Amino acid sequence: MNLPTEIFDDVIVVHAPEDVGSEQSDAFESYLTRLDRSCVVLDLDNTESIDSKGLAALLAAQDKLREAEGDLKIATTNAVNRKIFEITRLDRQLEVFQNVVDAVRSFR
Repeated sequence: MNLPTEIFDDVIVVHAPEDVGSEQSDAFESYLTRLDRSCVVLDLDNTESIDSKGLAALLAAQDKLREAEGDLKIATTNAVNRKIFEITRLDRQLEVFQNVVDAVRSFR
């Protein structure tokens, strides 16, 4: 798996694929935890579908990144994605930001 990324000092922004689901959840989790930085912002603006395995992969990746002194934070303006995090109450475990800039700044 290879996704577009941007680097801002110690933070890497990963632009998620259109589908974060069961078919690629293991590869997605592995990708997020094998980056050269452990402070990761996941941009979900262009993601159209997230299923339960995809959400579980995000939580597992967050645990591994925290073990490496980092964290996983979410950025999305996509109302459907924000609602998914609210309904599942994952917005209490994963910080969700309105935009990438705010998510990157939160690491400082």
